[in-house]
Amino acid sequence: MPTARAISSAVLLSTAALLASSLTACAPAARDGDRRGDGGTATDEQALKAFRGQFPDWQDCPAPAPVQGGGEAPRALPDGTAWQCATLRAPLDWKKPAGESMDLALIRARSSGDAADRIGSLLFNFGGPGGSGVATLPGLAPDYDKLRARYDLVSFDPRGVGNSRAVRCSDPALPDDSEVDDTPDDGADELAALVAFNRDTAAACERNSGDVLPYVGTMQAAQDMDLIRQVLGDEKLHYFGISYGTELGGAYAHLFPERVGRAVLDGVVDPTHDRMAEALAQAGGFQRAFEHFAAWCAERSCALGADAERIVAATVALEEALDDTPLPVSDGGELDGDALIDAVSGALYRQDYWPTLRVALEAAADDDGDVLQDLAEALGQRGGDGDPDASDAPDASDAPDVSDESDGSNEEDAFRAITCDDSSDRYTAADVRARLPEFLRASPLFGPGLAWSALSCAGWPVPGTAHRPEVSAPGAPPVLLVGNTGDPATPYEGAARMAERLGKGVGFELTFEGEGHGAYDSGNGCVREAVDAYLLDGRLPAPGAVCEAEPLPEGK
Repeated sequence: MPTARAISSAVLLSTAALLASSLTACAPAARDGDRRGDGGTATDEQALKAFRGQFPDWQDCPAPAPVQGGGEAPRALPDGTAWQCATLRAPLDWKKPAGESMDLALIRARSSGDAADRIGSLLFNFGGPGGSGVATLPGLAPDYDKLRARYDLVSFDPRGVGNSRAVRCSDPALPDDSEVDDTPDDGADELAALVAFNRDTAAACERNSGDVLPYVGTMQAAQDMDLIRQVLGDEKLHYFGISYGTELGGAYAHLFPERVGRAVLDGVVDPTHDRMAEALAQAGGFQRAFEHFAAWCAERSCALGADAERIVAATVALEEALDDTPLPVSDGGELDGDALIDAVSGALYRQDYWPTLRVALEAAADDDGDVLQDLAEALGQRGGDGDPDASDAPDASDAPDVSDESDGSNEEDAFRAITCDDSSDRYTAADVRARLPEFLRASPLFGPGLAWSALSCAGWPVPGTAHRPEVSAPGAPPVLLVGNTGDPATPYEGAARMAERLGKGVGFELTFEGEGHGAYDSGNGCVREAVDAYLLDGRLPAPGAVCEAEPLPEGK
């Protein structure tokens, strides 16, 4: 889950926002100061009972709201199954359930199999943080069609995201983030502008969403997932988490080990890292993935260089040149170094993007920036959304709902808010300067942006919870962890460390020797067979099992 804006803006779009909003739920739980029939205020226990006793009012899904990314309403699945949406009430603060409440947006597709074979609901989180599960699930549903034989497919907008009390930091007074250099290397003015942008963004978030900012962290979202489990009528939570969704799944296992059902974590976040260590590991992960691309390119007589080392050096030199002198493109804009990093980092999320990346880099090296600019916009949505892994209105009961006033989804705002609520790390420019040589050694191309992204929580109005996520889950059943050796955003080593932190007998690893972020959505047959066998039949792969990547088709 990348933390640099340039890399962040490459990840969630790979899973594309396609859908929808949410409707009302029956029997809503106690709202701000709801009164009991005897004239008293509801106790925490009474409020919890009301939350757990909800019956969601499932309706056909409307088109996604702008804050979820916009688009058309999801079409029925090939067998005619319609997508259904609903709203669930949850406490704004799980420590004070009798206080203010909030809406959670849900989506589901009912199981296609016989009722007697149904296991329950399979809840998805596709990453970010900041991605709308309601918008994402319909587009990816074909990947999970086999699982729908025994599960209802379910996802949600986590708190602070989309139609679940969205955080909004937009402010006319803020400069466009494309005007701020993510890698201030040209004097004090660039650094001052980056520091001011982060400070002013934090202040705008507090002005627009200060009432919800303290309550959008991962631990509160994990408690929302247990409420979803109860309201859906499942004894155990069956779960599929990808990228940041693995951190959310680990948090759930820590809080509710006895309620974990069949759970898969794919593209595993390293729970031993603080934010700076995570960013440094990602710099190495993206560098390793780019070197793999460069070797692939060299085998195909890439015009950038005769071998991987020369291709990497040529790309670094091209980024530096574009940072100094952007290349004009045909739409009247310019291709700069940040756009190159957007395009390259985004293309590393899926190996089938590599042929396009090759063409784009070769053209840019020949002073034609159009293809690379198009790729950057398609994968990175510069100035728009958040991260195809990681990520992009306040709806306080006493404040106006500004979701319809937004220019787009709130993935990037939610990414920042959840990240800063989860982490107590507050780095300064001096901290980054001290660590910058390490980042440059890890990756001269990706290292600087990831290093300077550590400033994104400077001035944040919420203190944050911890340096590292807590995921220990003694007593939980096996959790299947899928690690990809070529993963740029969640490097492979994170799976083993998650297994260790979950506890003996809990974390169970499957290795995918492949490229791209995550494994299941790569389409690899071996990975899908192993994951499906566990989720559908409870069969874990053999200890030490390894799946190998399938090569790109000839001619690519």
